Amino acid sequence: MKFNHAAVWLDHQRAHVVRFNKEESESSDIHAKGGDKHLHHRSGTVGPGHAPENLHFYDAVAAALQGVAAILVMGPASAKLSFVKHVEAHHHGLAKAIAGVENADHPTDGEILAHARRWALARSV
Repeated sequence: MKFNHAAVWLDHQRAHVVRFNKEESESSDIHAKGGDKHLHHRSGTVGPGHAPENLHFYDAVAAALQGVAAILVMGPASAKLSFVKHVEAHHHGLAKAIAGVENADHPTDGEILAHARRWALARSV
């Protein structure tokens, strides 16, 4: 089945990719390797106290989004923006398909799909 739209919700540990058209959808989960580490900044230490970006994770998410015409990227905090920057720098063709970036806490796959279908319909993408 040809899916012309996709929505991805991601944080730094996992991504939920939902590919869809008007009638059908399919979803997949992608987990970052070593993504369970939680880094805390300690007073008096050198460095920003942030975990480095997981480029292999972002590449796996980008691969799951290949072939769609319009992508909605969703997620909390900075992960979604880091992913978009990575795609713009390393996946130029896919970057053209990113049609929206929105904040979203922790929706279910069904909530992601329902929101993405409303989003696609409202924008006629």
